[in-house]
Amino acid sequence: MKMPGVKTIKPILLASAAIAFPMLAHAASDYPTPAVAEYVYGCMKANGENRDTLQRCSCSIDVIASVVTYERYEAAETYKQMGLVPGENGVLFRESAPAKAAIGELKRAQAEADIRCF
Repeated sequence: MKMPGVKTIKPILLASAAIAFPMLAHAASDYPTPAVAEYVYGCMKANGENRDTLQRCSCSIDVIASVVTYERYEAAETYKQMGLVPGENGVLFRESAPAKAAIGELKRAQAEADIRCF
């Protein structure tokens, strides 16, 4: 069997990219603009405030949005924030099964985003 040449592979890669990028854009469009902006802002504050970081952080939220629905993202972020409340008031948000599941799902999505974007 003859191996495909570079001339054959380039169009295949371009076609694959043309299919994949709209999927990511569609997923991110399910997230409200303020949520996307807040994520990118926080990401840039943590990783550096330059053009390269803007691109990487934008990529990161796109990947997260392609893996986790906005409703699950919002729940996980809420559990994380409420889990910061000290003492018994925050224990439900740190220790409950739904909290652990939602936060775990978000962490897996963020790990995937780190691999793809950073």
